[in-house]
Amino acid sequence: MKPKIAFFLFAIIVSGCAGFFQFSEPEDFVRVRGTKLFHNGRPYYFLGTNMWYGFYLGSPGPTGDRERLRRELDSLLSIGICNIRVLAASESSYFKHAASPAVQRAPGIVDQELLQGLDFLLDEMGERGMHAVLYLNNYWVWSGGMSQYNVWAGMEALDPEKEPGGWQSYMDFAARFYGNEAANRFYRDYIRSLIMRRNSVNGRFYFEDPTIMAWQLANEPRPGAVGPFGEQNAAEFYRWIDQTAAFIHSLDTNHLVSTGSEGVVGSLLSADHFLAAHESRSVDYLTFHLWPFNWGWFDPRRISETLPVAEEKGGEYIRQHLVLARKMRKPIVLEEFGLGRDSGAYSPRTPVTARDRYFTHLLQILYDSARAGGALSGSNVWAWGGEGFSRNPDFWWRPGDPYVGDPPQEPQGINSVFISDSSTIAILRHFARKMRMIGLDSAMVRLP
Repeated sequence: MKPKIAFFLFAIIVSGCAGFFQFSEPEDFVRVRGTKLFHNGRPYYFLGTNMWYGFYLGSPGPTGDRERLRRELDSLLSIGICNIRVLAASESSYFKHAASPAVQRAPGIVDQELLQGLDFLLDEMGERGMHAVLYLNNYWVWSGGMSQYNVWAGMEALDPEKEPGGWQSYMDFAARFYGNEAANRFYRDYIRSLIMRRNSVNGRFYFEDPTIMAWQLANEPRPGAVGPFGEQNAAEFYRWIDQTAAFIHSLDTNHLVSTGSEGVVGSLLSADHFLAAHESRSVDYLTFHLWPFNWGWFDPRRISETLPVAEEKGGEYIRQHLVLARKMRKPIVLEEFGLGRDSGAYSPRTPVTARDRYFTHLLQILYDSARAGGALSGSNVWAWGGEGFSRNPDFWWRPGDPYVGDPPQEPQGINSVFISDSSTIAILRHFARKMRMIGLDSAMVRLP
């Protein structure tokens, strides 16, 4: 290869998403070939983030702050983060700590200002060469999701904070959604309306917008809690995945479809259930999530004792899913991983020494796998908080507060990466560049 060409390509790749994609064909979509994602004819590798609240900031209504959204996207671009996983649906919920306002106040009754916020977000991302993964439902109650669809279809509401069985009972309640025909009619009606939507900013239909990388069935869908109901409901869960993914592809042949699964932990702790849930030919790539604190591997008040355990178990969990992806012959993305601040505090002023060490450990494993040609295509840190610091001494979100990376069911700041977290951002920038370089190496090999 000529030295000037090599240097020019290097300059493009390290400059960020916009530079990397400036020569893209306008209708070029992310595709799957074997165990890899491809874009513009070369493997697509990324380190991305979650920013569930993106369309809230993009709205012209009371939740909107378009100047902040532009700054957040520019900040992510400067880090090299080009892939953002975003909530694309919310339903008015009976739950106290739910996202508010909701896109759907009732089945088919939508808040057009919030959808205009999604239009704006996608247009701004497209201008920067970014890609979006849009999830269309939620197993958990913080955005309405499956439990609210069940209520709209006539079931009695179950609040995990008031129900004697708590979250265990809630998980089975939410999972009844898969066999609830009326609830799924409401859900599919929304999916159809979104895929067929014409963007109010640029006039492009969603099904023809290459900014969208994938539609995702839901955030962390599970067949139910570990136990008798979950096992009995597993076949219904598989059927729902297959039929819903096929339904999306019947409307849109341009975009990928994924489930949003947590992996084995979200599959009744069974690799066999995870494999069975993803056998569908309509599911294009695999996902998994990694939460050491939630799963009892890490205690932020005992960092020296528990962080090595979290690192070991996290590495094992990653490697387990890389083996499963190879077995399924599909790409895989670690689309949620996070860790709280030292001592379990929420304030942005709290150190993040444990998180920085943990992120470095995981991201090195992911990079090594991708560099060696494995099925790992990328990862999305949870979650970008950016400028959105909490205003409240108890760190709980209230209507009118800034949105951060943590949804309203959690203390604001528990897992957010803020713009002031310079040490974490430096780690993300380092590994974002390394992941992009894998794609650059592939492009260089094919040059004359």
